[in-house]
Amino acid sequence: QVELVESGGGLVQAGGSLRLSCAASGRTLSRNAIGWFRQAPGKERDFVAVITWSGGYTYADSVKGRFTISKDNVKSTVYLQMNSLKPEDTAVYYCAAGLPGGLLASRRGYDYWGQGTTVTVSS
Repeated sequence: QVELVESGGGLVQAGGSLRLSCAASGRTLSRNAIGWFRQAPGKERDFVAVITWSGGYTYADSVKGRFTISKDNVKSTVYLQMNSLKPEDTAVYYCAAGLPGGLLASRRGYDYWGQGTTVTVSS
């Protein structure tokens, strides 16, 4: 069992920044990565970024150069620093634990999910 708790969402103006946190507990060593996804109203849940426990990372094209994923192994926490936010970044952001050998840019590559944190970017 892996538990994930997101925090850090909120309301921000376009061009602003937010930092999301994903605190992991439980059998985290059984999972090789933590990913961030987002779901806007009426849309699919889309991949945003992923970081592996070895430090490798991947970003969706839509956030490259604006978002940075990082981790603190001591705190078992993964962060998503979001800069230059746009109204189209508005969504509920979820973190998820990756399955070993799973496709980490796809929802199918994850089995444990947090409850989500809402990000709203006003224009």
